[in-house]
Amino acid sequence: MMRLALAFCVGLTGPLAAETPAQAARTAIAALETATGKLDAAGSARDRVRALTDAVQAFETGLGAMRDGLRAASIRETELRRDLDARNAEVTRLLAALSALGPTVGPQTFVHPDGPIGAARAGLLMASVTPALSEAAAELRADVEEATILRQLQQDAANTLQAGLQSVQTARTELSQAMADRTDLPRKFTEDPVRTALLIAASETLDGFASGLSQITDVETDIALPTVSARKGRLPLPVSGEILRRAGETDAAGVTRPGVLVATRPRALVTTPAAATIRYRGPLLDYGLVTILEPEPDILFVFAGLDTVFGETGQVLPEGSPVGVMGGPVGQVNDILSPSGERAGAALSETLYIEVRLGDTPEDPLGWFAEDKGMTE
Repeated sequence: MMRLALAFCVGLTGPLAAETPAQAARTAIAALETATGKLDAAGSARDRVRALTDAVQAFETGLGAMRDGLRAASIRETELRRDLDARNAEVTRLLAALSALGPTVGPQTFVHPDGPIGAARAGLLMASVTPALSEAAAELRADVEEATILRQLQQDAANTLQAGLQSVQTARTELSQAMADRTDLPRKFTEDPVRTALLIAASETLDGFASGLSQITDVETDIALPTVSARKGRLPLPVSGEILRRAGETDAAGVTRPGVLVATRPRALVTTPAAATIRYRGPLLDYGLVTILEPEPDILFVFAGLDTVFGETGQVLPEGSPVGVMGGPVGQVNDILSPSGERAGAALSETLYIEVRLGDTPEDPLGWFAEDKGMTE
């Protein structure tokens, strides 16, 4: 029996996994609750657009954290259950050994037939075996409890996720309406729609269109904006995501462009990295919906691939203002709860093309933007 117990001690010992996945999931739940509070407060906020923008970004951050936290929790729970299933026979024998030892397993429990010396030897052996048996049993108990906690956490999170997904959709809808209703933005110029249509018809490339943007305006008002050149290299990316293709890299179709391609989550919010004038918003060539911003004379930020664009051409936007929303399906609870990552392709399924132009010359956008904007919903 003692040899059997020692064998179990060797087979079942090992480091106990930390509950980091569970902690991350709980933190994400708290982030979603904070985002809900921001959405509620936006109703009475003086700057409703700013408040709603903060709420949408908070939801995106919370949902992104929830996605990562719950996926890690699910993976950990699966690993634990597979490990417990694989050790089923060992667990059965360990329980039998512990049961045979009884509720008290001190050396005084054993009376050896060889007398006091034999009893002393047996006691010494049991004194060394008992802590190892107890440790193995404690680790087994901790694994079972952790697996149970992780499973319950995933079940409890479903309602929070559903509420969060519904709330972020509400926030996006309200933000779109608030942008349409906004009348407090200064206007640098008024667009001439006829000139714009003629420029689009005559342009075969983004270069040609950008160089002719000055033709679509009448008299412009001189509105001073903070100098953006001084912040070159430190501007935030307009959207949370990952750099998919850098400037000058050729895509699968053999096309090489001077901008960067950023992979984003569906319905991600795109904001202006600096105060800027909207020079153009709308469809353009094969770029889809495009917003072109002018933070200062002779500098243009081009964002292409949007599903929805906000604002009006000629308006001056404060830094951090929403300029559009990416496309893609509305998130579902099962997409976030999926443990194996089979829906991971949908997580970063949208792409935003970013180009920076200094005069008529494109520049590497990564020379302007910091690559440290975290992942969001």
